[in-house]
Amino acid sequence: MPRFLSDHSSTQGRLSRRECLHRAGLAGLTGLAAHALVTAEPAKSAPKRRIFAAGGGIIAGGPDFRLLRFILSLTGKAEPVVCCLSTASGDNLERLVVWYEIMNELPCRPRHLRLFGPTGKARSFEKQLLAVDAIIVPGGNGLNMLAAWKAQGLDSILKTAWERGILLAGESAGMNCWFEHALGDSRPERMSVIDNLGWLKGSSCPHSHAAAGRWKQHYQQMVRDGQLKDGLACDDGVGVLFEGDRLARIVTSSETAHAYQVRRKGDQVIEEQLNAELLEKAP
Repeated sequence: MPRFLSDHSSTQGRLSRRECLHRAGLAGLTGLAAHALVTAEPAKSAPKRRIFAAGGGIIAGGPDFRLLRFILSLTGKAEPVVCCLSTASGDNLERLVVWYEIMNELPCRPRHLRLFGPTGKARSFEKQLLAVDAIIVPGGNGLNMLAAWKAQGLDSILKTAWERGILLAGESAGMNCWFEHALGDSRPERMSVIDNLGWLKGSSCPHSHAAAGRWKQHYQQMVRDGQLKDGLACDDGVGVLFEGDRLARIVTSSETAHAYQVRRKGDQVIEEQLNAELLEKAP
């Protein structure tokens, strides 16, 4: 006789056949439930929210386009669908032609989305952008770009894309737009503060050491004066990858191009060069 029955019978009397079957059934159900808990598939984790922001050099990146190839690799797809959101240039057609000339040489399926010109017969912006693997925002007038995005609801669509794990990337104005605010040249005759989407905290500055250091000088001055928060500056050819709000990687296409942390300390500004991973030249 099973031990649990003999022990129980010594104090409570012999169990009936029905009681034995009932207890055995409950034990069986309990075992099945435990087995189900062990073998059930784990809950799917939330998609990674990723943004790759470069000072410059994605589209005009030289013959091997290291930053662009890096962006494609981040999708994890053999032939990712990549959309160019060229609002900052006013959807300049010559630039779009260059986009396709470049992308047609790479392992991807290029697309573009235009906000300027006739759009009444265009497919839903949301359907277009949420069906791709990556969205790349080239440079131009960031102030005008953000105004057009907000007027057309693209700011909300892009946030949905980000939250769904679609890779967002950009250079120059396409670097700045993801931060709280940034240094930009979107206004006549002066560098100024541009207020952005604010998904990444702090400020940003593209083209840091280009044009005889003009961007660097204005950026440091504005951080020193409190017009801009502490933030990141990137030379052309350098990009920073954020996962959520965490800086995960810094990559460069050249040993002479760097990213910098810029912060105010008292009445001084400290610029700290950050370690960057040199991308290999394409085979």
